[in-house]
Amino acid sequence: MKKEIENRADVFFLVESFYTKIRADDLLGPIFNDVIDDWPAHLERLTDFWETNLFFVNKFKGNPVRKHQEVDAKNKQTIDALHFGVWLNYWMETLETHFAGE
Repeated sequence: MKKEIENRADVFFLVESFYTKIRADDLLGPIFNDVIDDWPAHLERLTDFWETNLFFVNKFKGNPVRKHQEVDAKNKQTIDALHFGVWLNYWMETLETHFAGE
């Protein structure tokens, strides 16, 4: 039975499950795998980001917009709406598979 996201462990499970799909995707995998050297550390950082946004705790420090701009520049500005659409579909699929709630 699905449950609501209630704590950091749930957020980490969501992030890890989601990025397992992203890393294996033919379109998105090469982009992410090329720029992320330490996946365990990155998953912890992403968990900090989502935990901060979902539970209003002050854990995440950083500028995700700037980081995404740097990744796009490294990919010669080829990241577009298709990439985001695929990313978003995986995000929604992962949420809907494992969790209930808004």
